[in-house]
Formats: sequence, structure tokens, C-alpha cells
Amino acid sequence: MSQHAYSPYAGWFLGVMFYIEAIFFLPTDPILMLYCLERRDRALWYATIATIGSVLGALTSYAIGYYLWQTAGDAIIHQSFLNRYVKPETFLYLCDRYRTYESWTILVAGFMPIPFKAVTLTAGFCNVSLLPFTIYASIVRGFRFYAVALLIKVWGAQVKDFIDRYFGLLVALGVLVVGVIVWLIRSSYH
Repeated sequence: MSQHAYSPYAGWFLGVMFYIEAIFFLPTDPILMLYCLERRDRALWYATIATIGSVLGALTSYAIGYYLWQTAGDAIIHQSFLNRYVKPETFLYLCDRYRTYESWTILVAGFMPIPFKAVTLTAGFCNVSLLPFTIYASIVRGFRFYAVALLIKVWGAQVKDFIDRYFGLLVALGVLVVGVIVWLIRSSYH
């Protein structure tokens, strides 16, 4: 895999991987780390490509969720196996909560070690506002990927061990930092 970082198609490969990651489950953080470790001089460029690919994939996944809801939403919550586990009223309530707290939901979930596709597909399914969704997805994915790339660019392989060891703490700090930024942005509009 490390030879891909030196290919003239490295950027395209990375972009496609991160696009797919936002739609299907694909653990791509190790690929970004590998690329950044192999080519520390291009680490920030790789973070840019990863962010763009992930946000484009997030928009595709959002569209899949949105159109799935439009065509089969009623059947999914009223007539499917889901009805055995979650009452339709509960599901609709949760979607309403998602829309109410969309910024926090996307920001926090975007940092968590859960597949990002769960966030993006559900956002479309619950019909959250597209523009804020795109902005928050860009913020959270960009922050995550640039943080990894910048740390590797500066400290190299030592960072990979550090990230592996303190991932939970780093996630909490990342959520806190992004949360403060969003709070400052939102409070400046009021």
C-alpha cells in the first residue's frame, strides 16, 4: 500500500477511498496515516483530498438516505422489521431531535470511531438541512484529517503510536474544540 503514495494517481486513489468511506464502511484513517508517513511533504495535500472526498461521499450518502426515505420511508418504519424494535413515533421523534441538534449530532458523530456513513445516511433519512449538514461535515472531517496530517508532518511515526494510544482522549478534545468554534460562530449571528 505504501507504494501508492508515490504513484502519480495517489491523490485520485485517496480521494476515491475517502468518498467510498462516507457511503460504505471502509476504515480509511490508516490509509491517510500511511500516505502522510510516506510523503510527509504532501501530508496537508492528502488531508485536503481526504476532506473533499469524504464530504462528496457524505453528500452522496445523504442523497441515498433522503431518496430512500422518500420512496420507502413509510414502509420502513411502519411495515418492516424495524417496527418490531422501534415504534414509528419513537423513530420520528429521534429524527426530529436529529434535526433540532443537527450541528452537535454531526460534529460529535463525525469524530467518533463509528462509520461516518451512519451519520450521513441518517441525515438524509431524517431530512436535516442540507447546507448546515455540508458545512458541519466539512468542519468535522477537515479538522480530523488535517489534525492527523499536521501531527504526522511535524512528528512523523511517533504520532501514529500516540494517536493509537490516546484516540479516545483526542476525540473528546477534538469535539470540544470544534464545539467551541461552532458555538462562537453561532453566537456571532445572534
